[in-house]
Amino acid sequence: MASARALAQGVRSGRTRARDAVDAALAAAERHAGLNAFVVLTPERARAHADRIDAQVAAGADPGPLAGVPVALKDNLCTRGVATTAGSAFLRGYVPPYDATVVARLEAAGAVVIGKTNLDEFGMGSSTENSAFGPVHHPLDPDRVAGGSSGGSAAAVAAGIVPLALGTDTGGSVRQPAAFCGVLGVKPTYGRLSRHGVIAYVSSLDQVGVFARDADDAALALRAMAGADPFDATTVDRDAVEVLVPDGEPWLGPDGAPLRVGRVTTSWGEGVAPGVRAALDAVAARLEAAGAEVADVPLPLADAAVAAYYVIATAEASSNLARYDATLYGQRVGAPGDGFEAVARTSRAAGLGPEVQRRVLMGAFALSAGHVDAYYARAARVRRRIAEALAAAFERFDVLLTPTAPTVAWRQEERLHDPLSMYVADVTTCLANLAGLPAVSVPAGTAEEGLPAGAQLIGPAWSEARLLAIARALS
Repeated sequence: MASARALAQGVRSGRTRARDAVDAALAAAERHAGLNAFVVLTPERARAHADRIDAQVAAGADPGPLAGVPVALKDNLCTRGVATTAGSAFLRGYVPPYDATVVARLEAAGAVVIGKTNLDEFGMGSSTENSAFGPVHHPLDPDRVAGGSSGGSAAAVAAGIVPLALGTDTGGSVRQPAAFCGVLGVKPTYGRLSRHGVIAYVSSLDQVGVFARDADDAALALRAMAGADPFDATTVDRDAVEVLVPDGEPWLGPDGAPLRVGRVTTSWGEGVAPGVRAALDAVAARLEAAGAEVADVPLPLADAAVAAYYVIATAEASSNLARYDATLYGQRVGAPGDGFEAVARTSRAAGLGPEVQRRVLMGAFALSAGHVDAYYARAARVRRRIAEALAAAFERFDVLLTPTAPTVAWRQEERLHDPLSMYVADVTTCLANLAGLPAVSVPAGTAEEGLPAGAQLIGPAWSEARLLAIARALS
């Protein structure tokens, strides 16, 4: 599969037709239908867009830096005229009248959407098994999960269907499936990309992210989407050049001294599988061999990150999902004459899966009178202290290194009925979300049973370019 960069250059020069690239991606999606990576394909829409791009090129116009590049979108990103379900039966049949800002900006840059990818319902999961459309299967072993909640997008890139795909990352939902599937996964700084048109899960943590096979492709996509958005007050108008992979030596820090890499050590390291630990050791050794300085950095509060994350996430989820009461949003279930409470109760029971119901109930409890200070307020304080601890670490180090996930992809249904073991999969990734920092999962070779492992690089705010430069050098 050609890179997005090479493909776009071919289309812009006239050597390659966008229509041919899109037809190839659609054919690949059909060949890999058994992965269940896609909720819906949009061949007519994609081919019409590709034909417009080819017409622009023929007329001497430049369709944009991603001209003709087939992309896939996680199905919680609103796409005008295309069913958008967030993986939930409750939203089955919903067709948005508008595009999410990131979707509109990608298409304006010439990218062509070929379909919407499968996900854990409303982004609530770490395996893409909690979907109304069935689980996503791992591209290397169909008996294993692809990770979550953006498992469909990860599988689509790993299988070579598309060179780029979008996901969302609330506690690791781009980076963890990227690690499981052996591709690059980027969660940018909170505020780098607009959340307008993203079906909300946790508004203070959600961030759109990118799957790619190389750092330069990821940077192209980020640059196309980045910038302030009047529809999202949390966005920041940073210089778009900052998300391009810089030329030069990635092993030098900002002051020209050797790059300082802090390898995070906490008690959760004891739960990291031996093969994953060995893969991370190999990455650290490569960094040192290239001239970087690698040293251990304790981060004791990291042990509390998962607990704080799940209190905050479920609390905000219970608030965000309160709108799904079958009066304004979602499919209505009930008999004529049923009152509001009966309709809401029966509709939610029928339309929301067990994991979503579990998290909404947990969040409602955490926010309830008599418990809000003991749970939500306390978690918010822990979140602030984690952000402060990370900021202190970046006074000593340029980047931090952790495993992306403590294990390789597990077998289907192995953890589905054990929520706590599923939640632990976010133990390293949720740090960056709690602090709003950028992080990249880089393929780190193989671990247990020959399956991919990932190394996570976390940087200070707005350091995407440095993280991607290191990722490029490690590839």
